Amino acid sequence: MKLLVINPGSTSTKIGVFEHETELFETTLRHTTEEIEKFEKISDQKDFRKEIILNFLKEKEFDTKELSAVVGRGGLIKPVESGTFIINKKLLDDLENAVSGEHASNLGGLLANEIAVELNIPSFIVDPVVTDEFDDVARFSGIPEIVRKSAFHALNQKAIARKYCKENSKNYEEVNLLVVHLGGGISVGVHKNGRVVDVTNAIQGEGPFTPERSGELPVLDVIELCFSKNYTKQELIKRVKGNGGFNAYLNSNDMKTIVEKAKAGEKNYAEVYDAFIYQLCKEIGKMSTVVKGNVEAILITGGMAYNPTIMADIEERVSFIAKIFVYPGEEELLALVQGALRVLNGEEKTKEY
Repeated sequence: MKLLVINPGSTSTKIGVFEHETELFETTLRHTTEEIEKFEKISDQKDFRKEIILNFLKEKEFDTKELSAVVGRGGLIKPVESGTFIINKKLLDDLENAVSGEHASNLGGLLANEIAVELNIPSFIVDPVVTDEFDDVARFSGIPEIVRKSAFHALNQKAIARKYCKENSKNYEEVNLLVVHLGGGISVGVHKNGRVVDVTNAIQGEGPFTPERSGELPVLDVIELCFSKNYTKQELIKRVKGNGGFNAYLNSNDMKTIVEKAKAGEKNYAEVYDAFIYQLCKEIGKMSTVVKGNVEAILITGGMAYNPTIMADIEERVSFIAKIFVYPGEEELLALVQGALRVLNGEEKTKEY
């Protein structure tokens, strides 16, 4: 079986064609800010991106009639359990209307469906960002008006957890893992017997600060900022998501340079970097209590996992909890393929949204 997989980003569309789990080719199609700004809503970009994808496939002289299915990254739909979902009208409506918010990943299902319909083949999404497997106790925030929500790097976290289990002859449904995704956003998930029962919601500002996000903040101080009249609502949102974290302290989100300057003894870089490691490891330690310290392994993934200094500093603080395994980068295209293959091969049931 040959599958086309589509992973849209804010200014790019990453696509790949696989034969079973073997990658035939992949690329990242870049879009300029000027091109993207022409569209009022993210969903309005569908036809623009579809044309670029199909033109690229023509350039590669790939016949789309060879495809068995098209798989898109899941967007901000309503909360769902983990799995592979057939794209139906309800799913398309919620992606089109951004029922849980505007996000580039909403285009994944829309594009997959558009291409698949013309070929009369199925289209799927896999483990969307809003995958929700929380234990009920994890939903309490402290005030009834605010309920904690599950939103995280579900696709990559689940893929890395399964990869670890396959490599180590473990059953994902029988072990407890901590999976740490380190990118522009950070999520620390507790995988308990195959379910992510708690996770830091990086989209809503939980957890440690990151290269561009503020992480958790003292609530009363945030309220003071909101009513200070010094910021608009959008300016404050940008302050905590985009211009927060390392960007706020050092005016940079270049982790390679930040780590080099911190280790070279530049005081302001060293202080902020040490605070980051401190907060991140504190979050890992906190999440380990969800399974009462019964952790099989800590799996670290994402872009920062390429940096040996960051990995060593994390290991120094948290290796007492469990052995650490590092999986640099992300394997989201392969994870989309594997999700589709599990249902096409009859290993899992297709889920309906």
